[in-house]
Amino acid sequence: MIKAILSVMFATALMGLVAYGQTSTSSTTVATGTNGATETTTTTTTESTGTVMEFTPGHHLFLKTEAAQPVQYKFDKTVTYMTSDGKVIEASKIRKDSKVRVHYIKNGDDILVDKVIVTQDRD
Repeated sequence: MIKAILSVMFATALMGLVAYGQTSTSSTTVATGTNGATETTTTTTTESTGTVMEFTPGHHLFLKTEAAQPVQYKFDKTVTYMTSDGKVIEASKIRKDSKVRVHYIKNGDDILVDKVIVTQDRD
């Protein structure tokens, strides 16, 4: 009985850690093409929070999250860098050990960032 209770508690805690710092939203667009066919497109965007491990503007970002290994994000064609209060900043303000929230879209195996929000500068 105790093993069963502990197993449920552990599983619940593990699910909480996996979901920590990530939120997802999906939007569906339905359009009618010139030939009368209906096309449906679903886009899922996700945000993740963590600490910058490595950052090369316009190329990639390695973010330490609750996952065992840092996650590599690539950059979309246009990326907005901003503070938590919405002020747009230069990419050079993002440094190693900065706390950030990244807004990204998954495209195949790539995780493409379109927004990086600095939540707390490094100390």
